[in-house]
Amino acid sequence: MTTGTSGTVDLCYGGRSDLPGPLCHGVIAKDGTVYLVGHGRANHAGAGDQDVLNAVVAEKALPADNETNADGNTHFYGFEAVNLGDNKDPWPPEQVEAIVRASAALCRAHGWGKDGDTSVIGHLEWQPGKIDPRGPGITMKDVRARVAERLRHSAGWSPEPPAEEDEMPQWSVYGTTDYVRTVPPGAWTTLRFNRRHDGKKWVDKEAEPSILFGTCHYTASVGVRVVGLAKGQEFQIRLAEYRAGADGKYERTGSMPINSPVHDGGDGHFTYTWTGFISATDKGRVRVEVMHYGDGPLTVDWARAESLYWPS
Repeated sequence: MTTGTSGTVDLCYGGRSDLPGPLCHGVIAKDGTVYLVGHGRANHAGAGDQDVLNAVVAEKALPADNETNADGNTHFYGFEAVNLGDNKDPWPPEQVEAIVRASAALCRAHGWGKDGDTSVIGHLEWQPGKIDPRGPGITMKDVRARVAERLRHSAGWSPEPPAEEDEMPQWSVYGTTDYVRTVPPGAWTTLRFNRRHDGKKWVDKEAEPSILFGTCHYTASVGVRVVGLAKGQEFQIRLAEYRAGADGKYERTGSMPINSPVHDGGDGHFTYTWTGFISATDKGRVRVEVMHYGDGPLTVDWARAESLYWPS
């Protein structure tokens, strides 16, 4: 459980007041750099289970580590990997790849890994009470499988990188049917949508306001039909971002540029497009809002919101 490369390297080289260094043979940083800090015996493994040691030597399946009757420091190479050990701190791919490569190099040098993959183990598999390594991006099962794959090839081998695929956007369409929204003058009114296209057909649903949800980049087009416009009357449309407040209710936190068409009287059909980004902070989402400054209320009797979005 360590944080910071420099401090970890210094600690593992010099040791602590209650435990002399070196505390491992190498420190593996988040960026995949391996810092060699010791050779020969190092105080890294401590007392562990003799049955586990026997299984490692025989390259057999590992038993449960329920005893501390063998000194691992005299039998194992040890690497300290920079991580908080809280099961939340992620393990970057570069760091895990360095763990795999260092382990494979040692196995290759000693001729290990020919009868099984358990020449490589983690602290949590050796000593009762140990919990590392753990967290997003690493499991010992995956590390062992990758070491075993490397040992099936020459030392200079590396797997082919996966072929790059074009990042295709996802698609969403919300609409209204038999649903109207009264828009009073002088205040922003949120439109609601009571149907959604599932890719094959329209599906009716409870009228809801949000058309996009974080985290994503998006391009959204909104069309509305307005009834009752006077000649020269302005009608405003915008996308607004909302976030959950402390009370769980959603509050407007920002908006995209406003479009303000002016009609020559009667019914108006307006369509506009915006491009933006929503973060996941406080459940960010986007809604459609309209407003006007006429003498009386107007009616939006149809609306449609179609979006292409790239989750990120």
